[in-house]
Amino acid sequence: MATRVAHVTLMSLLLAGLMITGCAKRPTTTTAAATAPAPAPRAAAPAPAPSQPAPSSGAAAAAPSAAAAAAPAQTPRPSPKEFMAVAALKEVYFDFDKYDIRPEDAKTLDTNATWLKSNADNLVLIEGHCDERGTNEYNLALGERRAKATMNYLVSQGIQANRITIISYGEERPVCTEHTEACWAKNRRASFLVKPR
Repeated sequence: MATRVAHVTLMSLLLAGLMITGCAKRPTTTTAAATAPAPAPRAAAPAPAPSQPAPSSGAAAAAPSAAAAAAPAQTPRPSPKEFMAVAALKEVYFDFDKYDIRPEDAKTLDTNATWLKSNADNLVLIEGHCDERGTNEYNLALGERRAKATMNYLVSQGIQANRITIISYGEERPVCTEHTEACWAKNRRASFLVKPR
């Protein structure tokens, strides 16, 4: 019994320490370099449940991916402030705790890819967003996976990966603030901004 109490006390102290030190709430930005386009998008593996801890530490979840860090620095990373919304590029949405592209959203991405092909002089920023459920760190990682899945789909449709930058805002930029499923569904999205090269 004493071992169990000591274990619970230790876990409580660790949890309190994590809550006190926490990570800064800032979006992660990644300039992604995708591999050659796949013939068709693949279904992504399910993400861990929001009640589970993210697979990596909070500091690692907030940092750019190892692949992006290992990529040679050819051009400076664009600032999100340089990009603007274009009505022709529509948002896509995701199921709860998922980052796979749904069939109805694949049609939207096909239309977005057509616009991007005919406007090849534009760079695109894909923003990944989540609803409020889950920790900040978990949602930043999930938002990044959503942005990457969206980018990979566009690359599979012939959009050059070097035109695309992704950023995750996690739960920090909701479009709806009610605490209902209908509202949360609007916040689970990937949105698009562009800027001329």
